Amino acid sequence: MSETRTSETGAASPRPAAGPLRLVAFDGEDLAVVSAHLQDAVVRVCDLAYMPERNRFVLVARRFDWACCENDPRRCLSGLLFDRVLRARTRGLDLGRTDTALSLLAIRFEDTTAPSGTARLVFAGGPEIELELECLEARLQDLGPAWAAKSRPAHDLGND
Repeated sequence: MSETRTSETGAASPRPAAGPLRLVAFDGEDLAVVSAHLQDAVVRVCDLAYMPERNRFVLVARRFDWACCENDPRRCLSGLLFDRVLRARTRGLDLGRTDTALSLLAIRFEDTTAPSGTARLVFAGGPEIELELECLEARLQDLGPAWAAKSRPAHDLGND
């Protein structure tokens, strides 16, 4: 949600109604909310890390703030952490090309044997990261202030 405040010049300017975004996910419905907030986030390959010794996967993303006003598109640096990760696999992703920028489309969760499951991070163009989870424990947190985005993401829905 946004609220409007009046600046010293009398012009209305949007500002977030709450502080930085902080979400946790313990089930598929929770993760769907996290996914919605991360839709169209830009992630560089160098900002992905799997730490098998800690059963953890983390990424840093430049999240598009879908809750902001349409006339004031913004992005924010955000961190996403998955705990209890048993294995991480990639498809269509060259981890050696560390400067590659990816656009995150969605994060999906598939139950296996409760409470275990698989989280799948799906990127534009086909790359995926699959996380085999003992159970779903994820946290999303903004890491700093928002900045003006160059544009609002748009998708070709194939409707001719």
